[in-house]
Amino acid sequence: MSVATAALRQTPAPRRRIRLSWANVLIGFAIGLFLLSALRITTGANDLSSSGTLRATLVAAIPIGLAGLGGLWAERAGVVNIGLEGMMILGTFGAGYFGYFYGPWQGVVGAIAFGAAGGLLHAIATVTFGVDHIVSGVAINIIALGAVQYLAVLAFSGIPGGGQTQSPRVDDLPSITIPALSGPLGDLEGKHWFFISDAASLARALVTNLSVLTLICLALFFLTYWVLWRTSFGLRLRSCGENPAAAESLGVNVIRYKFTAVLISGGFAGLGGGFLALVAANSFRDGQTGGRGYIGLAAMIFGNWRPFGLLAGSGLFGYTDTLRLRGGGDSIHGLLLLIAVGLVLLAVWQFRRANRIAALVTVMLGVIVGLWYFLTDSVPEDLTGMTPYVTTLLVLALASQRLRMPAADGKPYRKGSAG
Repeated sequence: MSVATAALRQTPAPRRRIRLSWANVLIGFAIGLFLLSALRITTGANDLSSSGTLRATLVAAIPIGLAGLGGLWAERAGVVNIGLEGMMILGTFGAGYFGYFYGPWQGVVGAIAFGAAGGLLHAIATVTFGVDHIVSGVAINIIALGAVQYLAVLAFSGIPGGGQTQSPRVDDLPSITIPALSGPLGDLEGKHWFFISDAASLARALVTNLSVLTLICLALFFLTYWVLWRTSFGLRLRSCGENPAAAESLGVNVIRYKFTAVLISGGFAGLGGGFLALVAANSFRDGQTGGRGYIGLAAMIFGNWRPFGLLAGSGLFGYTDTLRLRGGGDSIHGLLLLIAVGLVLLAVWQFRRANRIAALVTVMLGVIVGLWYFLTDSVPEDLTGMTPYVTTLLVLALASQRLRMPAADGKPYRKGSAG
């Protein structure tokens, strides 16, 4: 009896998980804005939280988020989609072609259709023929790149403003500006008050020259959450990614759900490419995606295969990319201080959870980044271009301990295996 009692006493209590509620999201968002405001005051880099930076961050984050959303749909059904980059590439061409010849909204539809075509190819290869998911995804990335370069030559050569590597300019999609709010918020932003001006900058970014397509894309994150976690369709789809044999034994057509999920995945990735062509640049260009499909996959993993965590990760990667483009080395240098403090706090948290080795490595990284900030005045321009990709690796390394992928993600499945 004493041995059993001792064993029970040594059993660790289950760790309490923080629920993702609106209150927790708002509190986390307010804390992030508070830290950003403190960093702005400390470093004097006012562009860190200006309305222009935040608006550009939104434009940079949406394509990454849409690619990640495509990955989320596929992987929740048990299909790894490494081909997100290729599907985005197809989406950029679809948006440029249909957007120029037929109109910008037709360009949105064309982007979704071309991305879904890539998803269809991936679904046939992986779900129907059982091709390795990674091999199929890499092949789609290569095929999409070559196909788009060939199609661009056929579609845009000889057209004024177009050529072998780009389309002519596409008409703008409608945008929203609320002058009654934008003006006063701009005045408040210009005073550079602690936190208040930063909140005004954020509000102004949301009411000034905001594309309608941006609002639609943001709504897709909420729609995805509702469909996958609040409907019977979503429950069946997620069951295909957790235990397809059990799902089949309960009457779920696993093949159909996997096919549907991968098609939707390609459509989302194509829309992300279309956003780049229609909102960020107003034309198709060769090499326009710039690896955002891979970063979207990383944002999905950072968000633990959930849409709102994915949205937060996309915002982080989009923000670092925006700072690189707008402020260069000076803005990135100011961000080093926040990274150093965050790493030290993370090391303390890991130490309290008895992760001694992880805490030691994290605090060493924090000290190195802190010394980099205090011993230099700027980050070399050659290094600023690496910022989004270094951020991706750093975030994934630090967040890896809390991640849980779908149990059957990437595993081969054959119809009738339940029997």
